[in-house]
Amino acid sequence: MPQVIIEAPLGVRDDAKRRMMREITTAVDEAFHIPDVRIWLREHAADNVSQDGRVGVEPIRPLCFLEVPELHDVDARRTMSGKIGDAIAQAYDGLANTDETLILMNHYPLEYAGFAGRLQSDDPEMVEAMHRLNHAGTELT
Repeated sequence: MPQVIIEAPLGVRDDAKRRMMREITTAVDEAFHIPDVRIWLREHAADNVSQDGRVGVEPIRPLCFLEVPELHDVDARRTMSGKIGDAIAQAYDGLANTDETLILMNHYPLEYAGFAGRLQSDDPEMVEAMHRLNHAGTELT
């Protein structure tokens, strides 16, 4: 269940927001192949954001957190990051400094994620899915 949290300025149009969320969901799906991608958009007024100790003196630089299972494929992470950055840039064009969008990927082993009352490492389907994702062509041990 990948989670995406975007910190960005107020003012994005609804259609741009929806398109951004669709594109980000597609990018995460392509990388992880895990259903139930959730995107949390947190919008901030410029006077509630400090950048280098200064408030409201420059356009907000968006920030995106990915809270996701481990993904060993650097190329998949690189591609996903590029697509997420592009989607944010399109949505916030003219509202934010999207040339400096930071995307932080927090990868968690299955034993560090609980869902539906149990650890993901106790879910055989999730263990198998993560093994296929991260060990293509090797036997499940």
